[in-house]
Amino acid sequence: MKIILTTLNSRFTHSSIGLRYLYANMQELQKNTEILEFSINDALQSVAEKILIHQPTILGVGVYIWNALEVSELIHIVKKVSPQTTIILGGPEVSYTPFRVNLDDADFIIQGEGDRAFYELCKKIINATPPTEKIIPITLANLNEIELPYQYYTDEDIVNRYLYVEISRGCPFECEFCLSSMDEKVRAFDLEKILDEFEILWQRGARNFKFVDRTFNLNMKAANKILDFFLAKTPPYFAHFEVIPDHFPASLREKIAQFPPGALQLEIGIQTLNPKVANNISRRMNLEKMRSNIDFLENDSHAHIHLDLIVGLPGESLESFGKNLDTLVGLSSCEIQIGILKKLSGTHIKRHDQEFAMVYSDRPPYDILKNSNLSFIDIQMMKRFARFWDLTYNSGNFKRSIVLLWGDESVYENFYAFSLWIYKQTDSTWKISLQRLGELLFTYLTQVKKLDMPYVATEMLKDMMKLKGRAIPIYLKPYAKEFTANAKEGTSGFNKRQN
Repeated sequence: MKIILTTLNSRFTHSSIGLRYLYANMQELQKNTEILEFSINDALQSVAEKILIHQPTILGVGVYIWNALEVSELIHIVKKVSPQTTIILGGPEVSYTPFRVNLDDADFIIQGEGDRAFYELCKKIINATPPTEKIIPITLANLNEIELPYQYYTDEDIVNRYLYVEISRGCPFECEFCLSSMDEKVRAFDLEKILDEFEILWQRGARNFKFVDRTFNLNMKAANKILDFFLAKTPPYFAHFEVIPDHFPASLREKIAQFPPGALQLEIGIQTLNPKVANNISRRMNLEKMRSNIDFLENDSHAHIHLDLIVGLPGESLESFGKNLDTLVGLSSCEIQIGILKKLSGTHIKRHDQEFAMVYSDRPPYDILKNSNLSFIDIQMMKRFARFWDLTYNSGNFKRSIVLLWGDESVYENFYAFSLWIYKQTDSTWKISLQRLGELLFTYLTQVKKLDMPYVATEMLKDMMKLKGRAIPIYLKPYAKEFTANAKEGTSGFNKRQN
């Protein structure tokens, strides 16, 4: 008898905390259970082969928005080759209906937190007393009763992957696009037990911790203890937290300010700065506090900040979105992630479908196709906008030169024009080399924006040559000699605009 726990992570560097929770709680069945992790880039028939070579009696698969289509194909292959294998699905993608991916090849689907439920179901299957119902709804787990998963991160995981950890589950907010809003009750683990587990991981060499808590800075006592844990350690290390933008009391600010560069990353879900749109999605916001906290993080800490904005929210026009982007760029030089609204099964965002004519794809990731404010063409353009924004602004490769696009004018309007132009040149948003991207930016700044070539070249050389060992791009070589001379003198020597 063999039980295999598996999933398809979005990248090799990711690890599944969910599989390890299941494994940690398998009790007497643990000796017959094994974790096999793959990525969505792996060939599915090869994945099936690596699973079936173990001849599993039971196969448990974690299903997420990023792997739902691949899981559908994988379990189809498994059932074709090994119909006697019982397939159990769990995870966020199957915890709410409707299912928009064909998962008919599964024997059972656990909806909700399966930490203990998976073990109980396996026992029934092994004892030939399986449930009569395929879908098994589960109540919230008692976090003080389940076994923690952290000892089951392998030495290979510690060396090569981010380790996902948590100190709580649930979210008190009701943002209608988010699955976490379905579980409004926030439940906390025993913090001392968690810290003991983190210490063991640290002693084993773990240095990359990604917290999956939806609101890390909700409970100040817990947040401060976790920050103290890292501040007591010797860098280098990396800790990632999701935080709410308007709750940074003095105690939290004091600790955040102590982290060295590269050690702390804070993901802040802004989503929109339009109060009317925020109200449409039941999102609370305090703009004054948010501005103050971002200013603190930008100017008085070394934290890497990652702000989120969403395109396609009910009631938000492109003009409104543009104002959001302009404001955020004015507040901070940090990474701004631009996402496209998705309609996840179970979320309350569906209540706006009729009023705002919201139309979504029924295929993962269920992104919006159009609404009453944005046409399908608008959405397509904004997807390309977001991709080019990542490649240029968020990448950090063009820190000095990208801002020449807008100067003192609207960030959104100028980058929108640039994204239209660059797509016309490439007819693609993928497989654009760094050198090609830089050349396109140089051409646009000098030929379309009519900025002074030597000045633009100097700024781009400062960007491109900040990493030692890089070859000077061909299109910048005519300016490299003077750039090198001026760099030694500490001057630029060029005017910004042509006369």
